[in-house]
Amino acid sequence: GVKKVKTVWRKLGAASIGELEYACNENRLVELDGFGAKSQERILKGIETIKKFAGKRRLPDALAVADSILDHMKKEKSVIRLDIAGSVRRRNEVIKNIDIISASARPEKVISHFAKAPGVMEVVFRGETKSTIRLESGARVNIRVVSEEEFPYALHYFTGSLEYNRAMSRRAKSMGLEMNEYGLFKNGELVRCNDETEIFQTLGLQFIPAERRENIGEIGEAQNKSAKTLIEIEDITGVIHCHTYYSDGLETVETMAEACVARGYKYLGVSDHSRSAGYAGGLTIDDLKRQSDHIDKVNEKSPGFHIFKGVESDILADGKLDYPDEVLEKLDFVIASVHSRFNQDEEKMTERIINAVRHPLTTMLGHPTGRLLLARDGYSVNMSSVIEACAEAGVIMELNANPHRLDIDWRHIGDALKAGVKISVNADAHRIPGLDHIKYGVMIARKGGCAKEDVFNTLDVSAISEYFKKQNAGHK
Repeated sequence: GVKKVKTVWRKLGAASIGELEYACNENRLVELDGFGAKSQERILKGIETIKKFAGKRRLPDALAVADSILDHMKKEKSVIRLDIAGSVRRRNEVIKNIDIISASARPEKVISHFAKAPGVMEVVFRGETKSTIRLESGARVNIRVVSEEEFPYALHYFTGSLEYNRAMSRRAKSMGLEMNEYGLFKNGELVRCNDETEIFQTLGLQFIPAERRENIGEIGEAQNKSAKTLIEIEDITGVIHCHTYYSDGLETVETMAEACVARGYKYLGVSDHSRSAGYAGGLTIDDLKRQSDHIDKVNEKSPGFHIFKGVESDILADGKLDYPDEVLEKLDFVIASVHSRFNQDEEKMTERIINAVRHPLTTMLGHPTGRLLLARDGYSVNMSSVIEACAEAGVIMELNANPHRLDIDWRHIGDALKAGVKISVNADAHRIPGLDHIKYGVMIARKGGCAKEDVFNTLDVSAISEYFKKQNAGHK
C-alpha cells in the first residue's frame, strides 16, 4: 500500500523500479518495519514480471495501432501495396514490435510520410528504405519499403517466424531454389510470383494462412495437402460463458440476450460465478435457482433464440466442484475453472484439474492455464495430462476469448485436436462489449489450427441442446 511505498522511499531512497530491485537484491527491505523475507521475495518477483513484459502489448491494442498506421500510410499516393506483417499478422497473443511492408517506387516519400504518423514521439531510425518510430503509447512500429516486384516475397518473409522462414528456406533449397526476403530464385533468376499464393504453389504447398506460420507442423500439412480450412468468425453460432448482474457482470440476462440477437447469434450460455467466488458475487444455491427461473421466463418470450443455463464452478483445492450434484444436474452445462490457490505445485494442480475434469457433470474446462497476459503467468500444470483427461471424459476445452486471457494457449490446441478434444471459443463477457471478444478467440483458434468442425459453438441450437442433454443423461 501507500504506507509501505513511503517507507521504502524515505528509508532507502528508492524512487524507481531499478533502485527498488537493487535494494531487494541487497536484502535491505527485510530491515524495514512491515517487511520480511517473503514480502521482499514477492516484490522481486513482481519486478521480474514488469521487466519481462516491458514494451509488449496485447493483440487488440497492437491491431488498433497497426490499423491506425495503415490508415495513415494509405494517404501517401506513392504507396502501391501495403500490409501488416510480423507477429501482428500471425495473430500472436502478445506483441512487441508492429511491422509494416510497403511497395513503392518512391521509398523516400513513404519513409517521410511514415515519420508524420499520428502520435509519433520519436523517430528511432530512418534509412532509405526502412524506418522505426515510437509512438506516445510506447508502441514501436517498423516499416520496410520494397519494389512492387519484391512485395510478395517481403510480405511472406517478414510475416513468418524465424523457425518458419528457416524451414521454408530449406524446402526451397531441396527444390533447387533460393529463398529470401527479396525473392525466390532459380540459378540466380527470379521466379516471378505476384502474391503469396503463387509462392506456395511454386514450392508445391497448399496456401498456409499467416496465423499458422510458426513451423509447428503446418508446412508438412501443406505439403501433404492435408491442411484444414480454418474457422471463420461467421461460423460462430452462439456465445457461451457469459456473466450477468447475478454475479460480477454489469448486464441483465435480457440485455445480454438482446445483444446476442443483435449480433446474429442463436443462443447464449449464462454461466455466473459459483458460491465460493465471494470476490465475484458468487451465487448461492438459492441464487442459482432464482436465476434459473428467470431464464425460463426470458426463454418463453424469446422464440428463435435460446438461453442455456450454466455456471462457472470454481474448482476447489481438492478438485471438487462447488455445488452438490443434485444442484449441478439441473443446469444445462457446467464450466469448471480454477480461480484460487494458483501456487500449487505442478503435481497437485494437475491432479486437481483432472479430478474436476473427471466429474461426470463437467461440460467444459475454463481458461485451462489461468494466465493473465502481461500480468500473470499460468499456473504449473501438465497440460498433456489434462488434455488426455479431457479426451477420456469427453470434456470440452475452453478458448477464453478475453484478450487478457486467450486461454487455452494456441500452442496446446494442436495436441487437443489430435486427442479428439473439442474447443469452445467463449466470450467470458461481463458486459455487452465483451461479446465482441469472440473475434480474438477465433484468431487464436485459427492460429492453433481449428477448423469449423473442431469448435463446439459452431453447432446449431438443437445440436448444442442435444449435446447437453446427452451429457446429463449419461450422469443420471
